[in-house]
Amino acid sequence: MNSDPAWSLRPATPDDLEPVTDLKARVMRADLERLGRWDPARSRERVRASFSTRYTSVLLVDRAFAGCVTVRPDERGGRHLELFYLAPHLQGRGLGTAVLRHLLAEADAAGEPFRLIVLRGSAAQRLYERHGFTVVHEDPVDVHLHRPVGGTGVREAEARAEVHAGARRLTA
Repeated sequence: MNSDPAWSLRPATPDDLEPVTDLKARVMRADLERLGRWDPARSRERVRASFSTRYTSVLLVDRAFAGCVTVRPDERGGRHLELFYLAPHLQGRGLGTAVLRHLLAEADAAGEPFRLIVLRGSAAQRLYERHGFTVVHEDPVDVHLHRPVGGTGVREAEARAEVHAGARRLTA
């Protein structure tokens, strides 16, 4: 099902820390276990270290908590995406794509690139690559991705490459 539910973002409050921490544990546990990295205490601590009422937004669907996203200034310039979690029952419906498009449009309007890190083997990596992110570094656990200002998605880049290849064949 690829329906795009109505959603909104609101600034996080201190009361959102526990729901965000619990959501991260629900959505990330399987991937962290697969990588041999699941540690509930460490998971909670990492959320506490990244959570910020200044940079974290809560995702609402029908005015109910549905996820979160943190966008903070990147130390190398641009923006860094963290804590982008969506309630499992809402995944696969286009909601993550809609939120990501919104965030990317804001960054493009401000002339800022985006960076993020995903777990190796995470399905989320495909979402980011479809929206113009490319891998800049990998290690045994993490994949570091970057999207330049106005980055194009993989599908658009592949389509352009096919057009150019076809044009080369016609002129050869």
